Amino acid sequence: MRSIALLKATKELPRAVKVLAIVSLLNDASSEMLYPLLPLFLRHELKASFAFIGLLEGIAETTASLLKLISGWLADIIRQHKLLTFIGYALAGATRPLMAFVNAAYQVLLLRFVDRIGKGIRTSPRDALIAHACNEGIRGTAFGFHRSLDHLGALIGPMSAFALLALFGGQYRLVFLCASVPALISLFVLWLGVSDPRLSQTSEVQVSAVSSKPISLSLSQFDARFRWLLASVFAFTLSNSSDAFLLLRANQCGVPEYAIPMLWTWLHIIKSALSVYGGMLSDRIGRIKAIALGWLTYALVYAGFGVASSPTHIWLLFTVYGLYFAMTEGAERAIVADLVSEHLRGSGYGVFHFVIGMGMLPASLLFGALWEALGATVAFMVCAALSILATAILLTKVGWAR
Repeated sequence: MRSIALLKATKELPRAVKVLAIVSLLNDASSEMLYPLLPLFLRHELKASFAFIGLLEGIAETTASLLKLISGWLADIIRQHKLLTFIGYALAGATRPLMAFVNAAYQVLLLRFVDRIGKGIRTSPRDALIAHACNEGIRGTAFGFHRSLDHLGALIGPMSAFALLALFGGQYRLVFLCASVPALISLFVLWLGVSDPRLSQTSEVQVSAVSSKPISLSLSQFDARFRWLLASVFAFTLSNSSDAFLLLRANQCGVPEYAIPMLWTWLHIIKSALSVYGGMLSDRIGRIKAIALGWLTYALVYAGFGVASSPTHIWLLFTVYGLYFAMTEGAERAIVADLVSEHLRGSGYGVFHFVIGMGMLPASLLFGALWEALGATVAFMVCAALSILATAILLTKVGWAR
């Protein structure tokens, strides 16, 4: 019966949502064929230092966060969500084949920078396209479906790269060339399958008023509940350190190195399998309740990592960790559309993604410092406490409404 309900819910999703989900699947498959291999490629073939690799990722992610803010605002002004989404995917896709011809580490840095520019440009307009395409009653399901196919792409990519490396004897550059194929296909799917949304007459008038204003980081144009949502999301992001620490903890608890990729793959399987159900849950019980349940699940998982002592504990915790993603990823994106006026949705998603991006670096720095100084148990428990604090802000300041 659950499978029938799932099929019915996804069948009723608008065409644009399904197309954008397929685009994300193809692009993520392309990306995940390449980027898990980049550290090895940089170290083994280009002789890059660990410090350079860290610098590369830091610059890339910060760039993406800043551009998500700007592209969302720009999409609301020029009303070209599809074009900006296409440009973002095209820029990222163009870097894939070029990776096959680099001969210096700085060239990888440049291409990675362009790739993240593409991600920054496309993310907020794409999320706005999904929000515009469906009504509030199925918005959680829509974003859950999109995240499900995105995670599926993250499974297909590494498995494809593994197969190519096994067949052709570790030829990284060949994998980079092959990664451009699904990226190119995604561009055709996007351009042919999605149209820009039409606003209501009221929203068109509001767009004219907004477009006359200079770019601003002020949040005064948004509802108070949305501003409190951002505060709670930032507080939660401070608890959400890099998943690399979870893998280190897994190894510390006895999971052998050769099993770490399998553990990571299992997490993606759980996320892909349950994301649609998580989005459907938010449509039924309300976004706030779904997000709160997810954040409390996260707190439970992190507390569990703090006291874990065996591989069995780790596999169980990673399974529940996947449930946290399923309950929150679709609901968080859906509630942005619920709380932000139609003509400001691009800007709303831009601010939302920017807040998350700005919280990620201090989160990992905080966690790493706590682990180094006081041990893993304390670090995980502090993060669990921060996520509970974020949940309290969400429930008390944003409220129990959808």
